[in-house]
Amino acid sequence: MKITRFEQFFPMPRVRLVKITTDTGLVGWGETTLEGKPKSTWAAVEELAEYFLGKDPLRIEHHWQQVYRSAFFRGGNVLMSALSGIDQALWDIAGKHFGAPVHQLLGGAVRERIRVYAHWGIGSLSAEGQEQARKRLEWLQARGGYKAFKSGPGGHWRGHEPPAVIDEFVKRAYLMREWVGPEVELCFDFHGKMTPALAVEICHELKGMRPMFVEEPVPQENADALKWVADHVPFPIATGERLLTRWGFREVLEKQAAAYLQPDISHAGGITELKKIANMAEVYYAHIMPHCAIGPVAFTASLQVDAVCPNFLIQEQIDQGLGGGLLQEDWHLKEGHIELPPRPGLGFEIDEKAVLQRCEYREELGGEFYHPADGSVVDW
Repeated sequence: MKITRFEQFFPMPRVRLVKITTDTGLVGWGETTLEGKPKSTWAAVEELAEYFLGKDPLRIEHHWQQVYRSAFFRGGNVLMSALSGIDQALWDIAGKHFGAPVHQLLGGAVRERIRVYAHWGIGSLSAEGQEQARKRLEWLQARGGYKAFKSGPGGHWRGHEPPAVIDEFVKRAYLMREWVGPEVELCFDFHGKMTPALAVEICHELKGMRPMFVEEPVPQENADALKWVADHVPFPIATGERLLTRWGFREVLEKQAAAYLQPDISHAGGITELKKIANMAEVYYAHIMPHCAIGPVAFTASLQVDAVCPNFLIQEQIDQGLGGGLLQEDWHLKEGHIELPPRPGLGFEIDEKAVLQRCEYREELGGEFYHPADGSVVDW
């Protein structure tokens, strides 16, 4: 079996897909989305296709090593996102070739269903803001019976903010707890917007409502700063959506700077590398909660790895991740869980007509953001 064709598609915001076809007619799908870099990953896939054409798609580990190690400059978010999507597509082909779901090829499932969390929060304490939040909560609960939700502080944060700004976010967090009760997990994504001192201050204000975790309290570049926050906060800290490969997670694990790791299957190195990161984390008693704020192909690929990792905790899922009109059949939730994908490969059928639609690009993550007080650059 040989690879004969590469095709790429941009059917909706935050979704870039690669389709790999073989001379036997088997097809594999992967997601190469890199938020904010739509042209870069597209070009990277075109470059890598020159290597893959004519190769055996089943030599997945060999191809991963070749792509990662062949160039003098290794890694980086563009190369790794391109490789991640290609890797997913190769596993899809392998599963279809052997007539088994990918999680079976990875060693077999260690759980019967996959726990997921949704995005929900109270964006404003105004009557209108609360009404919108209640409607979305009711919709999510009717759709999937979620037992965990993630929100964020919103806005643009400086090195420190006055009590009114901090208190407004804290009040929203406690109101969320009041609405959902103690049986539901709540977690908060700071998006790396805080300084260590401000992150610790806010986390101590949140401790009474018992968050499941705070994600990226500070930017990901400095593991020592992250560890300082983790050491001063009485609940778990999570990070990892912007870390790439095992080497990107090594320092966080060695310093025990985070309790939960969030590698993204379309950035960190695909199915092949996500499982290795999870296995490495297991030694440090760290759990994984794969990041996935993009499309249904990446989400489904994540489910395959979630199924086989003993130290898996919960999977991120946004609305379009369940299908978004790109799959012939959406994933369905029951009591906040998804059943293991039973079909060969990644376990879905693509709606080819929907994929052929071309989406106009709009900024996804990034762009120009300035603080209204002085015009200085702030984080997204």
